[in-house]
Amino acid sequence: MSTTMATGTNIITATGTIMDTGTELTAPQALRLASWLSPSFPIGAFSYSHGLEFAIEHGDVTDETTLLDWLDGLLSFGSGRNEAILFAAAWRAAPDAAAFRAVAEVGAALRPSVELALETEMQGAAFLDTVIAAWPDTALAALREDLEAADIALSLPVVAGAACRLHGLPLAGAMTLHLHAFAANLVSAGVRLIPLGQTAGQRITAALEAGLLAAAAVALDRNLDDLGGAGVAAELCSLSHETQYTRLFRS
Repeated sequence: MSTTMATGTNIITATGTIMDTGTELTAPQALRLASWLSPSFPIGAFSYSHGLEFAIEHGDVTDETTLLDWLDGLLSFGSGRNEAILFAAAWRAAPDAAAFRAVAEVGAALRPSVELALETEMQGAAFLDTVIAAWPDTALAALREDLEAADIALSLPVVAGAACRLHGLPLAGAMTLHLHAFAANLVSAGVRLIPLGQTAGQRITAALEAGLLAAAAVALDRNLDDLGGAGVAAELCSLSHETQYTRLFRS
């Protein structure tokens, strides 16, 4: 691993490079993240529900309150928590190809269903292809080539964390906004599926702010050994969605 010492909101790598892990973003950094995490960024996020479609079909999520509870649970105990930990681990490991490969292997394996694997791999590959095409970076391209040569799937939080590190974006701020994009996409899916009004969707997004900040703060102090969760219902819904008769979403 390249990280050898932490000081304040920075980490000092083995080569002496100081990298910011804080939350503050410069204007150019904010613009770049706004592009990467926008709903219009071409990774197809709108087509995945993360098992939510079956939860609504089954009657587990029926209204604004139950959708908020479902998403808050993902952030606190389930896949949202793991997304943040993987993002942080990839951000820290990105300058070291071997260390990053180890994180990517875990990210590729940490999916309990075929559809959740498809969701993260398709989005991860599209994210990385688009970033490299529009914001060329030789180090990021080399990481992609290394993973492809090792036949390791491109998990979205892993490649997003690496891209943020190699483009000099601070860990805490970037990870928090990545989690917000994860939650916002599922809010949008719930608004369409239940259905709910757009204002209800924004109330849910507002109510999730505390949970998003808490999940990001916890992930900063965690590593790959802390991965895991208790989002069993969400995982079972994802498994059931594979054979759901009528569906609009890919997961």
